[in-house]
Amino acid sequence: MRDGVKLHTEIWRDKDRTGPLPILIQRTPYGVKPENSLKAPLLELVKDGYIFVFQDIRGRYKSEGEFAMNRPLADHRDKKAIDESTDTYDTIDWLVKNVPANNGRAGIFGISYGGFLTVMALVDPHPALKAASEQASPADIFWNDDFHHNGAFRLSYGFEYSSMMETGKENHNFQFDTYDTYEWYLKLGSLKNANKRYLDGQRPTWNNFVSHPNYDAFWKKYNVPQHLKNITVPNLNVAGWFDQEDFFGPIRIYEEAEKTDVNHKNFLVSGPWNHGGWSRGDGKSLGKIDFGSDTAKYFRESVQAPWFAYWLKDEGKGNFPEALTFQTGSNEWKSYDAWPPVKNITKKPIYLQASGKLSFTSPTEAEAYDAYVSDPAHPVPYRQRPIPPTYQGPGWTTWHADDQRFVDGRPDVLTFRTDPLTEDVSIAGRVIADFFASTSGTDSDWIVKLIDVYPGVYAKDPPMGGYQLMIAADVLRGRFRDSLEEPKALKANQVTAYSLDLLTHNHRFLKGHRIMVQVQSTWFPVIDRNPQTFVPSIYDAADSDYQKATQKIFRSKRYPSRIVLPVEN
Repeated sequence: MRDGVKLHTEIWRDKDRTGPLPILIQRTPYGVKPENSLKAPLLELVKDGYIFVFQDIRGRYKSEGEFAMNRPLADHRDKKAIDESTDTYDTIDWLVKNVPANNGRAGIFGISYGGFLTVMALVDPHPALKAASEQASPADIFWNDDFHHNGAFRLSYGFEYSSMMETGKENHNFQFDTYDTYEWYLKLGSLKNANKRYLDGQRPTWNNFVSHPNYDAFWKKYNVPQHLKNITVPNLNVAGWFDQEDFFGPIRIYEEAEKTDVNHKNFLVSGPWNHGGWSRGDGKSLGKIDFGSDTAKYFRESVQAPWFAYWLKDEGKGNFPEALTFQTGSNEWKSYDAWPPVKNITKKPIYLQASGKLSFTSPTEAEAYDAYVSDPAHPVPYRQRPIPPTYQGPGWTTWHADDQRFVDGRPDVLTFRTDPLTEDVSIAGRVIADFFASTSGTDSDWIVKLIDVYPGVYAKDPPMGGYQLMIAADVLRGRFRDSLEEPKALKANQVTAYSLDLLTHNHRFLKGHRIMVQVQSTWFPVIDRNPQTFVPSIYDAADSDYQKATQKIFRSKRYPSRIVLPVEN
C-alpha cells in the first residue's frame, strides 16, 4: 500500500486458460479461504473465466497494519491518507501492472463487510475498476443495520460481533457460560456491566457504543451513502428480504446513489434470502418457507454472472432491469423501472380495530385503545428460546422467517388481524407504521410487525396451516422519535404520534390468507431493553432504572393507528 503496509493477497487463475482475463476481487476481514469459495459461491464465475483475487484487509489475519471496524473514509486531499478506498485503489494498481495476462479491467464484489468494502472501492475508483456489486453492505450503523435500528441498540449482535472481531487478528467467539443467551443477557442487567464484568474496556467498538449513545458527528462519519455521488462504476446492489443483518443497507445505498445516477450505473436486485443467502445453495426455501424455484442459483447464473461478463468481457447485451425483485407470496420475479416503484402504486392504510381486528376501513370510535404492561424483567424474546450464541448455534440465519405464533397470545404483545382475504393484496415499496401510543414511563420502545397468516387448513402443505410469516418488522426507540441527534424524554401518559419506517418490500398476501399486525415493546436480546425511564444514556442506566410501564395503542377516529401499504393496482 502507499504507506508501505503489505496486505496478504492470493491470486488464482485457471491454468488451462491462456488469453487475457479480467480480474475479480474480494476483500475480507474474515480470512481468505479461496479453496472453498471457488468450489461453491463463485462456481458460476469460475466457469466464465477470471483471475480471482482474495485479500485480507488491513490488520486482519495475515495482513499487516492496524484494523479499524468499518474504517471511515479519510480526507483524500491528503495523498498519504489511507482507508479502504485507497487500499483498494493501490491493490488494483498493483494487480493490473504485475499480474500476467490480465485484460486491464477489474471488478469487485462482496457480501456484508465485503459489501461495505465494495462501496469504499467506488469512492475515487481506480480507472481499471469497471464493475462492482455491493451486496448486503451496512449503510449507517446508528440509523439501521448491524448495530442499531432507529437508535435502538442491537445488543446480542453488537456485543458478540465486536467481541469476535476485536479480540485479535482472527475471529474469536465470546464464550458464554450458558446455552440460552436470553437468560445470559438478562442476568447481565444494565449495559454498563458489560465492560465491568467481561470486556475490561478492551473492545474499541463496544467503547464507541458507550461513548456515543446518540447520532453525533462520530457516527455520521460511518454514513456510507453520503460518499456515493455520480458514481462512475456500474454497481449491482443486492439485498435479501429476510436479511437478519443488513437489509436496510443495500436498499438505502441504491436509493441514495440513484439520486445522482445521471449515467445509469446503479441497479438493484432483491430476493427471498437471508444474509448472503444468494451466494450459497439453491435458494428454494428459507426455514419452512418454500419459494417454488431455485432463486439463489438463478441469481448467480442469470444475474451476477452476466453482470460481470458484460462489463468486464463485453459479453451479452447488458439490458439489465433497473430493479429486479422477487415477490414473495406469488413467488415470481418482477422488473421495475424504479425502486420503490411509483407507477400503479396506491398508498392504502390498514387500520387497527376493536377486538383485535384489522381492516381497510378507518375506525369510528371516539376514544379507544388497547393496553399491555411492558416489563423489562420479562422481555419478549425475538425468537423462540433457547437462543444460542449468534454464531455458534442454529436459528440466527432464519429467524426473520420464523413462525410468529411463539409470541402470539402473550399479554405484552397486541395482535390485530383481518378476516380471510377475498382477493390477493400485493405490495411493492415502502411500508410505514403510523400509530398513536402512550406510556406510563418516560421512554419506550415500539416494535411493529407486519405478518402474513396462512389459512388454518392449508391443503398445499398441511403443517404450514396457520403459519405466521413476518414480512416486515422494526423497532423505534421513543427518545429518538423526533431526532436521532437529540433524544427527548416522553411525557408520561400523553398520546404521541409515531411514524416507523418498516422499509421496502415486495409481497403478495394471497386470497384466503390474513394480514396481521403485532405491536410490542421488547425484542430481546437482539434489541437491548429500554429502561422505560428516561436517562441521558441507556449505557449508563442503573438496574433500578428498569421499570414496568403500561403501554396504550390507540385506534380511534381521533387517533387512527394504521399501517400504510404500497398496494399494486
